[in-house]
Amino acid sequence: MNKWKGKSKGTILGYKIFVYCIRNIGIRSSYFVLYFVATYYFLFLKKSNRYIYYYFNKRLNYSFWKSKISIFKSYFIFGKVLIDKTAISVGLRERFTYEFDGIQNLKDLLNEKKGGVLISAHIGNFEIAEHFFADIDFDCQINLVTTDQEVTVIKEYMDSVAVKKSNIKFIYVKDDMSHIFDINTALSNNELICFTGDRYFEGSKFLETKLLGKSAKFPAGPFLIASRLGVPVVYVYVMKEKNLHYHLYARVAQVKKRDAQGLLNSYVQNLESMLAKYPLQWFNYFDFWDDIN
Repeated sequence: MNKWKGKSKGTILGYKIFVYCIRNIGIRSSYFVLYFVATYYFLFLKKSNRYIYYYFNKRLNYSFWKSKISIFKSYFIFGKVLIDKTAISVGLRERFTYEFDGIQNLKDLLNEKKGGVLISAHIGNFEIAEHFFADIDFDCQINLVTTDQEVTVIKEYMDSVAVKKSNIKFIYVKDDMSHIFDINTALSNNELICFTGDRYFEGSKFLETKLLGKSAKFPAGPFLIASRLGVPVVYVYVMKEKNLHYHLYARVAQVKKRDAQGLLNSYVQNLESMLAKYPLQWFNYFDFWDDIN
C-alpha cells in the first residue's frame, strides 16, 4: 500500500496490550515492550521502511546509517505516543507535564467570537491536546474533521476503558458534502474546527507545493474551507519531549494572500519548522512524495 487510503494501522489487540502493561507495570516500564514492537516493524514492514527511509535519506539528507537508525527510532517514538495517549485515557493525566508556546493565540481566536480553524499534522500527539486545555480553563468545543475510517471496535474499546470520555466531536467527511453544514454550525457556535493537513489520498481534491524541497500533494479541503469561511486560522501541534513531558505549539497563520494555496504555503513553511525540531515525530509511513517505485 503505497498511498494513504484513509485508514490508519492498528489492532485492538495492540491497544489491549498497552492498557494491560500501563495498568500493571506503569508507563515507563511499558515503553520497554516497544523495543520488540519497533524491532518487528523495522525488520518486516518493508514498504513503510522504504518510504520513511526516503524521508530521512533524501529529504533530510541523513546518511545511510543515520537513516536506518532513525527508522527504528521513529517506530519507537510512535509507540511511546500511542502509550501516552492510552495512559492519559485510562486516568494517568497527572503523570505528564506540559508547556504552552503561543496559547494566547488560541485565547485571542476565541475572543473574536467567530469560531476558528486549527490545522495540525500527523506529528506528535495532537489527540491529547484537550486534556491539557482543561488545565488552563480552555472551555471550547473542538471538532475534529477526519476521513479516517478506523475500525469502530478500536474506538469502542478505548471508550470502554477511558476514565474520562473525550470531549472532542468528530465530523466525518462525506461524499454528499453534508459535513460542510456541520462545520458551519460549529463555527457559528464559536467552536473550533481541527483538520490535519498532511494526508492526501487517491480520489480526493488536492493542492500541490514543495515540502522539504520536493513537490507533494496535500488535501485541498482544509485550506479551501479555511480560506472561504474567513475565520481565524492557527497551526497547532502537541510534541513529545523527554520523559513524560509535552510541548504545545500554537501559531497564527501568516499569509500574504488568503486563498487556499496561500494558506497551504504558509502551513508547509510552519510544518517544516516543526520537522526541523522533531524529525522523528512525523508519522506518515507511506509514499508521501510519489517518488518511490
